[in-house]
Amino acid sequence: MTAKPVGISDFYCHQVLNGLVKVDVVAETDGALAFHHTRPSYPVHIVVVPKRHMPSLTDLGVGGEAALTEVMRVVRDVAAQVEVEHGACSVVSNLGLYQESKHLHWHVLFRGESADQIREAYGRHDG
Repeated sequence: MTAKPVGISDFYCHQVLNGLVKVDVVAETDGALAFHHTRPSYPVHIVVVPKRHMPSLTDLGVGGEAALTEVMRVVRDVAAQVEVEHGACSVVSNLGLYQESKHLHWHVLFRGESADQIREAYGRHDG
């Protein structure tokens, strides 16, 4: 077994999924959990994680693509809800050194801009 490098953590397995940190659940299936971020950076900041350990999007571990499909279904459903409620949504996953917690997770965000601010920044691609 390879030792974990110092400083690498898995907040989701060690804290959230073990129930050591209480979270405000948004959606849950047998294989995925969506909850409001415990320290949000945006007005809407939801995290979606697989319930089984999956290191990252490029290293699915033993979960495999079937588990990823279930997690992505929850990401899609939560993102659709945020988009309907706020008119916009970002979905982000990080890899490598950008990935602070070494457990696959997706951030589903509404950053708080007005519709006019979004259109000014990104254009009018939807008509």
